[in-house]
Amino acid sequence: MNKDIIFSNQITEYTENETERQMEFMAKAKAYVSDLEKELGRKPVACVITFGCQMNARDSEKLIGILENIGYEISDNEDSDFVIYNTCTVRDNADQRVFGRLGLVSSYKKKKPWMKIALCGCMMQEQVSIEKIKKSYRYVDLIFGTFNLFKFAELLCTMFESDRMIIDIWRDSNKIVEDLPVSRKYSFKSGLNIMFGCNNFCSYCIVPYVRGREKSRRPIDILREAEKLAADGVKEIMLLGQNVNSYGIGLDEEDKITFAQLIEQVCKIDGIERVRFMSSHPKDLSDELIATIRDNPKIARHIHLALQSGSDRILKRMNRHYTKEDFLKLVEKIRKEVPDVAITTDIIVGFPGETKEDVDETIDVVKKAAFENAFTFIYSKRVGTPAASFEDQVPEEEVKENFNRLLEVVQETAHAQSGKFEGSTQRVLVEEVNEHDNSLVTGRMSNNTLVHFPGDASLIGTFVNVHLDECHGFYYTGKMEEN
Repeated sequence: MNKDIIFSNQITEYTENETERQMEFMAKAKAYVSDLEKELGRKPVACVITFGCQMNARDSEKLIGILENIGYEISDNEDSDFVIYNTCTVRDNADQRVFGRLGLVSSYKKKKPWMKIALCGCMMQEQVSIEKIKKSYRYVDLIFGTFNLFKFAELLCTMFESDRMIIDIWRDSNKIVEDLPVSRKYSFKSGLNIMFGCNNFCSYCIVPYVRGREKSRRPIDILREAEKLAADGVKEIMLLGQNVNSYGIGLDEEDKITFAQLIEQVCKIDGIERVRFMSSHPKDLSDELIATIRDNPKIARHIHLALQSGSDRILKRMNRHYTKEDFLKLVEKIRKEVPDVAITTDIIVGFPGETKEDVDETIDVVKKAAFENAFTFIYSKRVGTPAASFEDQVPEEEVKENFNRLLEVVQETAHAQSGKFEGSTQRVLVEEVNEHDNSLVTGRMSNNTLVHFPGDASLIGTFVNVHLDECHGFYYTGKMEEN
């Protein structure tokens, strides 16, 4: 392929009227898509494949919103006219999945010379990934990162005007561009970004390097978006950020409020019936927030609180800023104030230097905290993080043995917690017709537990009362009652 075009760190292109500027590029891109439609004799089709977290899923909704605005039909079939991979780089297997998909989609492009392929997201913020794509995947048309997603329409215009590989990666930005198109996956629930980036620099984590330092959206902009979502039929909102508990960083003094105050204001918006949030760092979860959850029935009874390790020695090496005792005291406080809460967690096994005794400490926390669920991961070395250079990497066989020991206890404690609502009636938001039995619908309780019960598609997007007849591990079956 031809020589690359590289726009590196073009932060100076941001203007105070950036939203209007990008809308002008959308109009221009719409003309290019219209020309393609005439050439093909049909509406062009675009496919966005998302890897990673809820933040990435929300970013993909923004990409789809712009694609629909300029005239693309959206599909989940990668044999489309335009395919975008929104990437994650938290673990190595996420990178490998992307490279595998690129190999697959190359066969489609050989048959369709007009086809375009784009890559964006966290993985694109890593120079090693860019170099590999430039060398081995020369047929990719567009690459951009996490800081300049708002430029998508502008980049599309450049892509249509060039036969070269476009690479536009910014190394940082403190700008937030509001009011660009968004196309939600669900009509009745939505994510809502309240902040971007992370300041914690856990020694194993690549996120601060690919998402940047923490920057918070102004409360007025968040609440305005929440009001628009409510007016559009959204009943459940999930407030999103790498660490929502530290919300407020970067705001002017007149805009500063705590996360607890923000979530309370969102709850006051007419039409919003349930508010969730993700993710929480244990060191920043305040007594104020616990009291706010306790006193406000609209706030979901679910807190995802990443433990990562139960060993004080490993926690210090991870740069987590709390101890095993700190974590257990926090869990005890939450459960005392909010008895019906579900606490879930993340745990890493095989962090450099971890011993069998360290894993025993983690298992002890799992037993004492009695998590409703725990997502366990084998440590993945990420180039550029401090932990990647630690010399005492743990042998694979030892990691697998410790992982299996931990997983067994996680499953036991989660199972013991799972049945505590059996026989009760719970408020459930119906999300879909059950994929295995179309005589059933599937909904979600406030504590995030799934419930399957008889119903039809007319219930989707509504809150109903469901009697929980039987617990089946991580879900219930039941029957709808009169509201």
